[in-house]
Amino acid sequence: MGSEPAPSAVSRRGLWIAAGTTVAVALVVVVMGVTTRKMADAKLSEWTETQAIPVVAVATPDTVGKRTTFDLPGRLEAYSQAQLYARVSGYLKSWNADIGASVKAGDVLAEIDAPDLDQQIMQAEAELSSAKANSTLADATLQRGQQLIGSGAESKQDLDQRAADASNKQGLFNSAQANLERLRVLEKYKRIVAPFDGLVTARNTDLGALINAGNGGGPPLFVVSDTSKLRVYVNVPQSYVPNIRLGTKANISVPEYRDLQFPATVEASAQSVDAASGTTRMLLVVDNASRELMSGAFANVSFELPHPEIAINVPASALIFDRSGLHVATVDNDNRVLLKAVLISRDLGKVVEIGSGVAADDRVIENPPDGITSGDQVRIAGAPGSPDSAAQAAAK
Repeated sequence: MGSEPAPSAVSRRGLWIAAGTTVAVALVVVVMGVTTRKMADAKLSEWTETQAIPVVAVATPDTVGKRTTFDLPGRLEAYSQAQLYARVSGYLKSWNADIGASVKAGDVLAEIDAPDLDQQIMQAEAELSSAKANSTLADATLQRGQQLIGSGAESKQDLDQRAADASNKQGLFNSAQANLERLRVLEKYKRIVAPFDGLVTARNTDLGALINAGNGGGPPLFVVSDTSKLRVYVNVPQSYVPNIRLGTKANISVPEYRDLQFPATVEASAQSVDAASGTTRMLLVVDNASRELMSGAFANVSFELPHPEIAINVPASALIFDRSGLHVATVDNDNRVLLKAVLISRDLGKVVEIGSGVAADDRVIENPPDGITSGDQVRIAGAPGSPDSAAQAAAK
């Protein structure tokens, strides 16, 4: 029989195998730990770099097709308006038309009791009678002198004096007659009459009220307005003035009739630009035979432009104001920012109409972050790899 290994040799070999296995396992654990840590660090670094790139929401500008109209605020005014004041002093005797009443030209609106004027007329009549009598006497005296001059009973000097006296008396008569006629004309102003057909839009007096002649500084007694046609005044921005010529059509709308539009026509232009507002004042006329529109009311004026143009609108939040001017941030095909200088054509509140600087196919950043500059890398919200797209995928 062969010899068997000694027990001590077997035990020593087993210990070496166990030790080698333990060392191998430890090396594997260390290598795996180091590798896992490096992978985690790399992912953390990548995630940090990714988070440093801002996420922005972009949208293409809103293009309003071929626009043929644009709106401006306006104010309606009566085509003709007369503020009636008193020409004589006294007390209001009666009035015949209240606010809202339709009147014709020549209708009596009120009568004034003017006792002072009545006394002046009586005095003027008496003075005219006295002047007439004196003139008649002077003429008779002159005629007698002319008859006596031939016989030598009247001197030439006396005759000249009689002629001068007769001429003076005739002048006083003419003056008294003119004064009476003047007072007669003023007497007609005791009645306040409508100067044209229209509506009484104001009455600022009542029975027994003290009336002062020619009180142009106070309120008028009556206001008569011709509202069969209305004037509409609007301030047109300078850039649109060449497109709005005389005869241009427009539509008028008012808040009380939201579903109705009233046609109007441009009839006059100030032909000058207001330096304060940069606008030109224009006059339109709108027919109001139905009396639906009211003078003094606010109106929206929608012009029909003779040359259609494309309007590009962007959100007001997309505008960037800095020292270099007004810009809009866009994103190119490489997801890099490109700032474009723009000009605003009209401010429409939540959106603004861009006159130049932005194309219809540009991707505009709706809310650009602070400090954004051209060349910055951005991520598009909703694109693959963005946080919101990952959240949506997780939710699904």
